[in-house]
Amino acid sequence: MNLVMKIGFGVALSFMTLASAVQADEFKLSNNQRIACSRGLSPGKLNTATCRSYAYVFNIKTSEYYRCQVTLALTRDNKEVINVQADGNCAKKPRIFETDSNYSFDATETEPPNTNSFFGPGGYAVWASDNNARKVRGCIIISSGLGSDISKCLDMKFD
Repeated sequence: MNLVMKIGFGVALSFMTLASAVQADEFKLSNNQRIACSRGLSPGKLNTATCRSYAYVFNIKTSEYYRCQVTLALTRDNKEVINVQADGNCAKKPRIFETDSNYSFDATETEPPNTNSFFGPGGYAVWASDNNARKVRGCIIISSGLGSDISKCLDMKFD
């Protein structure tokens, strides 16, 4: 599993480097990254471990963000590693606020399929706040199970 972690960190580091190359003064990496791994036993006593991690790159001026994913699959038998595959990309998401300002952002993923993911692989929650005004917006995005995501954002009221 040590090899899996090294390769996973290498791929994640390359995504962070790529993200920082794009106008580093306006883009920030979210503070809440998660990793989930699963294991499977295939015919012939092959073990497969698949790890997936998500991170978010946020434009602090426009409130647009990118949801980035990295996946690593490792197949081995009792003696050696047979195959290692890694993949990943960042998908651009729409603005959270309509106007430019100075924003903060964080996001969190649901766990892989479980009791919280009724329609598919789960979803994620996004929180953004305006650093220049008392303004916070919370969004929940879930898979509809029909090939599209359902997104709803609400402005928070302060009592």
